[in-house]
Amino acid sequence: MARLNVRLTAAAAMAAFGLRLAVLAAAQQRQAPAAPTFRSGTKLVVEAVTVKDEHGKVIEGLTAKDFALTEDNEPQVISFVEFQRVDDSASAAPAPSSASVPAPPDAASPPAANVSPIAVPPNGGVQYRNRRLLVFYFDVQGLPPADLVRACQAAAKYIDAQMRPADLIAMMVYKGGAVRVTHDFTDDKEALRAAIQDLLYGEDKDGDGLPDPEPGTAFGQDDNELNIFNTDRQLAALQTAVTMLRGLSEQKALIYFASQLRLNGTDNQAQLRATANAAVRANVTIHTIDARGLVASAPLGDAARPSAGGLGTFSGQTATTVAAMFQRSQDSLYALAKDTGGQAFFDSNDLSIGIVRAAEALSSYYLIGYYSTHTANDGRFRRVKVALTGGLAADLSYRQGYFADKEFAKFTAADKERQLEEALMLENPVTDIALAMEVNYFQLNRAEYFVPVAVRIPGSELQLARHGGAQRTVVDLIGEVKDEYGYTIQNVRDKLDIKLTDDLASELAMRPLQYETGFTLLPGRYVIKILARDAETGRMGTYQAAFTVPNLEKETSRVPISSVVLASQRMPLNDAVYSVRQKVNPDAVNPLVFEGQKLLPSVTRVFRRSRELLVFLQAYEHGAAVGRPLVAFVSFYRGEVKAFETAPVIVGGALEGRAKAVPIRFSIPLEGVATGRYDCQVTVLDPGGQKAAFWRAPVVIVP
Repeated sequence: MARLNVRLTAAAAMAAFGLRLAVLAAAQQRQAPAAPTFRSGTKLVVEAVTVKDEHGKVIEGLTAKDFALTEDNEPQVISFVEFQRVDDSASAAPAPSSASVPAPPDAASPPAANVSPIAVPPNGGVQYRNRRLLVFYFDVQGLPPADLVRACQAAAKYIDAQMRPADLIAMMVYKGGAVRVTHDFTDDKEALRAAIQDLLYGEDKDGDGLPDPEPGTAFGQDDNELNIFNTDRQLAALQTAVTMLRGLSEQKALIYFASQLRLNGTDNQAQLRATANAAVRANVTIHTIDARGLVASAPLGDAARPSAGGLGTFSGQTATTVAAMFQRSQDSLYALAKDTGGQAFFDSNDLSIGIVRAAEALSSYYLIGYYSTHTANDGRFRRVKVALTGGLAADLSYRQGYFADKEFAKFTAADKERQLEEALMLENPVTDIALAMEVNYFQLNRAEYFVPVAVRIPGSELQLARHGGAQRTVVDLIGEVKDEYGYTIQNVRDKLDIKLTDDLASELAMRPLQYETGFTLLPGRYVIKILARDAETGRMGTYQAAFTVPNLEKETSRVPISSVVLASQRMPLNDAVYSVRQKVNPDAVNPLVFEGQKLLPSVTRVFRRSRELLVFLQAYEHGAAVGRPLVAFVSFYRGEVKAFETAPVIVGGALEGRAKAVPIRFSIPLEGVATGRYDCQVTVLDPGGQKAAFWRAPVVIVP
């Protein structure tokens, strides 16, 4: 009877897998003819299975009829089998895909902060066929300088002397609370050496003696209050890293260089399981390497820290604690490796041996795909068993199972928070719920600007729930503002739990819900990304936009003005159906609030003839003690033809705030304006200073 050697080195359960149609057709032809089967809601599961004989040699030439597979003891029909030959001979190694070496970003343009540098083929296809994929992951947060040097030297040694023809290597770094891909999969040794040099010595690439700024990070990847998880950030970052690799269907080995990963409680244990589950789903085995090497610890500590005092020094308690902490860190690395099917490498000063062992673990293997008969999204563990038919004797290595997906209704609070963060990081936006957003700016003082943000959500797309006898609509919101270098400047995390009467609930189906928040920013270019989720159904929507806050202090040729807000209504501050206002910086007075009511920006800029068009902006008279009279008017254009214009209005008087602001307000009846599309232009003139300012935006007038 064949001996079964079970390893967690296998493929992740994926929603789609784009293998070549020819392979699938060939696998189906080898099976006996059967009546057509129509599946609904099926789930394709892919297993990676290594088959070796008694001498440790990979057995080739097997087909679907040579395998028997069960899931939770129920036989499954194998849909396809494809052999991945990892051949280390120089002549057999295929050329890497051109997509494996991404082009450097244009330094002159703001980075797309949410784009992962890992190149992923469309539809989950096989991009690196017959290649060994290795990922060097440097946990700089948990690597003291001496350990980081040893890890980099080991990686460089492997690249220079031990790298094999079938190897493709990617590099990831966890530093500053964020995961960064410093190089995608490649076999270019020079590029990999340069990436290691940049990690070790590259803080001054331009030779000016000053550290260069770190590149920007993906949305949701910064160590601040947005990440509300109380678990270990090192494990959460590692989970993010393996999730980046999930789009590649091949086996991947992640070599994790660390020395100070230590689990302390139940929260860390929960995050350890979440990280291991993510690695199994992504078909990633984690091989941990203790970068401390062979350690001989002094019982009472070395010269790196002051001597411990107290009775513990004499009773032996201090030495026991030091040894226990060291053992706990190695236990954590061991558990992380074994739970994902990898190997742990300890107590050796030649760390490159650990890399070699990780590479040797990735030999030729079979990809076996089947449609699971267990379609319930209950999040439970599905135990998988693979065997050979016909009495073939061999050692099989594969994962012992996977965790099924979960329905949103069965998500825990931690699941929901992780889903929000992961959705915020997605390159492709989620558009289950349509969102519209408007960003404005108003000067507060010589340096700061108040930036109100309005997000409009169609009420018809939200699910009403009845809790405590009342109808409610609940919306989770998460968002970030990043500067042009990709740094997170501001973020928002909010939950809208709005209690509705029966009348308001019926009205919500025909009216939008408008959420408003605000930030205090300096002049510059920014990118804002907001994600809203219906807390009842889990449906989400994303809105991302770039915006610029100008430095109005430097405006000398024109009248400095704020952005212009177009609206059709003012609402009481406590009107929950139409607007939900988050608390903002108390030092930032919201200029949209006037006489106890708030101007509600028309995000879509569609106005009815039966209502008035409300226009608001601020002009600024910097350095003036008394405001000079300004002249303002509003015009509508069809192309270059003026269709409508208000009478000029003279504004002036007392200047508001430290920014010396002059508020300008218009209330324009639209009943005399024909329906259609226009360009709305707001003109502000300073007759005394002989300056002017113009603002234009498209609007639509409907009956």
